[in-house]
Amino acid sequence: MTGEGRLVLAGAPIGQAGDVSPRLREALAAADVVAAEDTRRLRRLATELGVEIGGRVVSYYDQNEAGRAQELVEALKQGRTVVVITDAGMPGVSDPGYRLTHLAVESGITVTALPGPSAVTTALAVSGLASDRFCFEGFPPRKTGDRARRLSALAVEERTMVFFEAPHRLADSLAAMAGAFGADRPAAVCRELTKTYEEVRRGGLGELAEWAAGGVKGEITVVVAGHVPGAGEPDMDELVAEVDRRVAEGEQRRTAIADVAKGAGVPRRELYDLVHKRIG
Repeated sequence: MTGEGRLVLAGAPIGQAGDVSPRLREALAAADVVAAEDTRRLRRLATELGVEIGGRVVSYYDQNEAGRAQELVEALKQGRTVVVITDAGMPGVSDPGYRLTHLAVESGITVTALPGPSAVTTALAVSGLASDRFCFEGFPPRKTGDRARRLSALAVEERTMVFFEAPHRLADSLAAMAGAFGADRPAAVCRELTKTYEEVRRGGLGELAEWAAGGVKGEITVVVAGHVPGAGEPDMDELVAEVDRRVAEGEQRRTAIADVAKGAGVPRRELYDLVHKRIG
């Protein structure tokens, strides 16, 4: 077993410093070590809150996470209290934190969290879509083929889906979602949540893709309605078009047919026959 070390995962505000809890103020002031995704943003936040950080501040971001995690575990084993804080939201949720938490748990170190605002649940709440069952899918893959395969696998997901996306990739991702889920699938694009220019744009995926093509700025969270079984037969022409699009991008036809058929919940042979009938 270990000493009295404690790892604290601290939820940071996603836009408004006023959303910070009194417990976070206390934790930042009392910690032996504060591991921050961006040390400059941490110090600005501390200044806004009127908090003096008494402990050592170290950087902890994607590129140094693996090496830094081991160093922080050693501090925890020596009885230190380590607070991890990322730029916004909860550490470990599409942010650094998982590796350190995993190592701490394996070492028998106490791990606790200071709950805070989350773009995932905030976007879900304001989307107007079903929130009783949902899944968080993080950022879609950047490469076109990888993204198409991931979305095809989610086409029959019945839970509401929440994604993060970079603004410069938003239009392409929404278009890919429209191809995989259907242009009329209800969705919401939530931009700059809790900030001055907060915007929630709701509509079908096809409509939202057209809107995003004009350019979008800010932090983006996308909420997409889940598949409704029996809500209508899949449009086979749309599925054939999706296969054609993926083949044009370099994917093997056999692979594209299998992935699209699986995602749409239709027999692979049926889609295969339609595709080959179309190409003669």
